[in-house]
Amino acid sequence: MPPNGACLLGSVNLTKFVRDPFTERAEFDWKRFREVVQVFTRMLDNVVEINGLPLEEQRREIMRKRRHGMGFLGLGSTLAMLRMAYGSPESVEFTERVSFEIAKVGFVTGAQLAEEKGCAPIFDEEFEVTPELLRKMRERGMDAELGDKVSARDLWLNSFYMKELLDAMGEAGEKLRGILRKTGCRFTHHSSIAPTGTISLSLGNNASNGIEPSFAHQYKRNVIREGRKAKEQVDVYSFELLAYRTFVNPEATAADLPDYCVVADQIDPRQHVDIQAAAQKWVDSSISKTINVPTDFPYDEFKDIYLYAYEKGLKGCTTFRFNPEAFQGVLVKEEDLEKTTYRFKLEDGSVIECKGNEEVEYDGEVMTAANLFDALKEGYFGRL
Repeated sequence: MPPNGACLLGSVNLTKFVRDPFTERAEFDWKRFREVVQVFTRMLDNVVEINGLPLEEQRREIMRKRRHGMGFLGLGSTLAMLRMAYGSPESVEFTERVSFEIAKVGFVTGAQLAEEKGCAPIFDEEFEVTPELLRKMRERGMDAELGDKVSARDLWLNSFYMKELLDAMGEAGEKLRGILRKTGCRFTHHSSIAPTGTISLSLGNNASNGIEPSFAHQYKRNVIREGRKAKEQVDVYSFELLAYRTFVNPEATAADLPDYCVVADQIDPRQHVDIQAAAQKWVDSSISKTINVPTDFPYDEFKDIYLYAYEKGLKGCTTFRFNPEAFQGVLVKEEDLEKTTYRFKLEDGSVIECKGNEEVEYDGEVMTAANLFDALKEGYFGRL
């Protein structure tokens, strides 16, 4: 974000557009998806008007650029219902198309909004060419002299991102380029992919987060409850397992799901990277992605994840390895907790050992040993 920037985000739930899930007729409703993106773009632009930001500097920043970040959630669950294994070539192609359609429809709508309501004020500005700006302009194939004035519209349309997007749109992109040069755009940035953890669980019926696969089909989630010092563990099920029970087999367990219903730790780290690379190609702001690796993952292979991410041009790369001494995470698997022993030293010097999934009572609260360990470590009860 720029100085005083606002995090104005919104995500489309991809699971809502799957037709005939888990069947050979399974398909994604692209027409309906484009319609929703168009309406959602207008809605996010309206949120700018009622931003409610506390500082004048923040309000000036958001009104000057009118940027927002549209993303999506439920990619992993959607792929499973479409019978695509997360990380497979067809899933990578699908992911890129989702991201591309959001960008394409978003900027077409941005041009329409600029004609209806006016462009973001920054598009009516000019910038003096400094040595740093001249260097960037030449990288983009633009030329000028120091001290010249260059329009914000020309700088934006000649950015690597906008050039590639409009070129990929073909004739429609050339037409849109001309419109944007004439009218400007309603906003400077349109897309961003957030983690979406809370909204995926609460509004998406536990659809997979953002562009992630499902963590597991049955697992524990650590949630914060009002009035409790320690987090509480609740059982949750993946969206695709619940959907499979609805459409195919009401008695299904995780073991009954087809092979293409893969979860985070069944996916090769390079496949995680491939999905992020496909998604970020048409994202003009930030992107969130986590690669889950086993606790005993070899260091040389772990190192190679980051090298591969660099080769693929990722904006960033995040990995997570279950390490109970440092942090157990929000999402945990029963088997990880069961094979992890926590040791608590009491005031009299005695030591109590508990498996991570064992329930214990402390200070009037019942919780798992793992969550008590975290709460003590974080100082919510004080330290033993």
